[in-house]
Amino acid sequence: MSEKLQLELSVLLPDALDRRDGCVHRLTETLDGAPGVDDVHLVDGAEGGTARLCLHYDPAATSLSRIRARAEAAGAALTERYAHVLWPVDGIGHIRKARSVGESLSRVDGVMEADVAPGFVRVELDRTKLDEDALRAALADRKVSVADGRGDHEHGTGAHDHRGPFGDRSELVFAIASASLWTLGLVLELTSVAEGAPVTAVFIASGLLGGYFTSREAIESVRNGRFEIDFLMLVAAAGAAVLGKWEEGALLLALFSLGHALEGYATGRARRAIEALADLAPSTAVIRGAEGEREIPVDELAVGDTVVVKPNERIPADGFVTAGSSAVDQAPLTGESIPVDKVPVLDRAAAQAAPDRVPASSRLFSGTINGAGQLEVTVTRLAADSTLSKLATMVREAETQASPTQRFTDRFERAFVPAVLVLVIAVAAVGGLVGSWSESSYRAMAVLVAASPCALAIATPSAVLAAVARAGQLGVLVKGGGPLENLGTLRAVAFDKTGTITEGRPRLTDVIPAADVDEADLLAVSIAVERRSDHPLAAAVTRGGIERLGSDGGLDATRVTAVTGRGVRAVVGSDEVLIGSAALFGEGGLPVEATDAITGLQARGRTVMVVKRAGAVLGVLGLMDTPRPGARPAIESLEAVGIRRAVMLSGDHQLVAESIAREVGLDEAWGDLMPEDKVAAIERLRSTEGKVAMVGDGVNDAPALAHATVGIAMGAAGSDVALETADVALMGDDLAKLPVVIGLSRKGSAVIRQNLFLSLGMVAFLIPATLAGSVGIGPAVVLHEGSTLVVVANALRLLGYQAGRHR
Repeated sequence: MSEKLQLELSVLLPDALDRRDGCVHRLTETLDGAPGVDDVHLVDGAEGGTARLCLHYDPAATSLSRIRARAEAAGAALTERYAHVLWPVDGIGHIRKARSVGESLSRVDGVMEADVAPGFVRVELDRTKLDEDALRAALADRKVSVADGRGDHEHGTGAHDHRGPFGDRSELVFAIASASLWTLGLVLELTSVAEGAPVTAVFIASGLLGGYFTSREAIESVRNGRFEIDFLMLVAAAGAAVLGKWEEGALLLALFSLGHALEGYATGRARRAIEALADLAPSTAVIRGAEGEREIPVDELAVGDTVVVKPNERIPADGFVTAGSSAVDQAPLTGESIPVDKVPVLDRAAAQAAPDRVPASSRLFSGTINGAGQLEVTVTRLAADSTLSKLATMVREAETQASPTQRFTDRFERAFVPAVLVLVIAVAAVGGLVGSWSESSYRAMAVLVAASPCALAIATPSAVLAAVARAGQLGVLVKGGGPLENLGTLRAVAFDKTGTITEGRPRLTDVIPAADVDEADLLAVSIAVERRSDHPLAAAVTRGGIERLGSDGGLDATRVTAVTGRGVRAVVGSDEVLIGSAALFGEGGLPVEATDAITGLQARGRTVMVVKRAGAVLGVLGLMDTPRPGARPAIESLEAVGIRRAVMLSGDHQLVAESIAREVGLDEAWGDLMPEDKVAAIERLRSTEGKVAMVGDGVNDAPALAHATVGIAMGAAGSDVALETADVALMGDDLAKLPVVIGLSRKGSAVIRQNLFLSLGMVAFLIPATLAGSVGIGPAVVLHEGSTLVVVANALRLLGYQAGRHR
């Protein structure tokens, strides 16, 4: 008979970015063929823990210790062999440059995967073939440098593609100089102050300045086996020069270079909005020790250190309050508009032992701003592991994830650019055979300018970049263009109840003992069992029971085990005790008195727990979880952003689910759902609605979040599991952010459509116009570059998106 062993994935592969990481697949493939192993797969962690690797093995063929040792050895070997880097870089300020560098890196021996965005590279590499120094050298060969220091990659213009005599502003300076010389040449020509060779020399100088950086990118793209837009521009300019149209060739290069530099500035602006997240944390902290207070770099903070935060200072690290009280502005991280009151924990030792269970009223996050009171904070995470650091890293990763539309336009461009070259050659050849070679060549160069899809190349990524940046400012993490586009087009949303629609802090409201049972006995048994569990309902029973009894009842429980989705089993004294929903006891497993009590409580919206000891029912407990104050207005706002169906999913009885749903304005509630039933519910919604978002706390809702088109985790600040499992993470516990981010995604999708329409429309207009000869190179250049700048400006509007502007 097969047995199972579950090991935490984060322990086996500490460097893996998430469960979709390539090393996770390699680990499962490695262990799947091991002697005695029948099956290897991933499962969600118990009680909201991180994902685990589950190994089914034959104990007759191998031992548990051998399987564990093999898994740990395989994980260590993979961790040692494969490295994952996410580096801020200088030298990639444009989408086209990012794509070119990414494709080039992918061909480097030892690079397993390369995703590149303006300002960042994300690479998985095989250390047996390529180390990090060699990767830096490979980037340097592509005129890209790694920005090691904080802020090293943040520069004034955002045009980071090219360094020169004027630093990162070189391309912009060259472009302005090129445009100025072209203007001078035009003035000289129109006023007849100079003619012939001197004017031509001015236009040539203008073209050389404008084409300097363009030629560098064109050469690089040709080396990578692709004819990019830069190459097309150079060919068109050279063709115009050959035909003696120096002023038009120079104009093309001057405007293209200027547009390129401004495009880099625009993407740099969006990127700096994201990078501002990483700069929220202070660089130093004041710690208190045996020798008194002293200031140290934040990077030197250790878990357990006591940090002193003075009024109006930023919190330097994640932790919990041990002394003092204050209102803390968490808006930079969670987007909450009102400061949150913070008070000390009641039990420092318990808080330090289980920091994830510290109540929100005592938890602090790096980068948030202290109010008027002084606080003493116990550090629970290193600077590199803080919520702020993880958020900044994940937003950077999100930048490197291409959206479906972007992947489509990339494929389209790869086929379109060679087709343009063929068309240009055909226009020149056919025109030369039937008419003037000079006229047909000029027309061919005009077609080349007209057909270059500059605006198309920047249309989608600029909008995605700006939308992801704005979402981060609003306290929402959107993991790339895919979730952004899906969120912008879906029409259905499913909500988990506990911790999402409700506050997740239930309270004990009803205690109904059996006829021959004393209430104190019922509560004593309940407290003994439930205080061994960390489930929210168990905590409510323990807290409420102690309040009613005035003590913990004096009993102790052993051999406590969870019965997934139904309750808990334990031993008190020598008696077996079962506590859980009616489903735990099966059909006919409860007396009439108990079922009547259950029905009455459920009709009043209570969650019901039955307590049974040694086969006899001791009584029934009723609990109530309060809906979030902002749930109803948030749900009502969903209609304004295009959501036509909203459903609540709950493990509670159908009557309880319906009661809560009515209170928050939901028309549909599906109750009595086990975790696997929630997955099936999501699949059913997807089959009828096409796309569906699932909103949960990102912990016990992980399977349903994974099966939804878009998984949205609430209250993700401080929760590694929520950040890992969700496509979108609301950093705070504020449901009001949901319609805001859906509205932003709708707006982002609309901007992408507008940009595509404008860019393709301009190409569709200019190609026939230049073929017909009604538009020459000069007007084509102006319209071409103008459309590119309009597309970028349109995308940047998303940086100013405000809630309520959904359409």
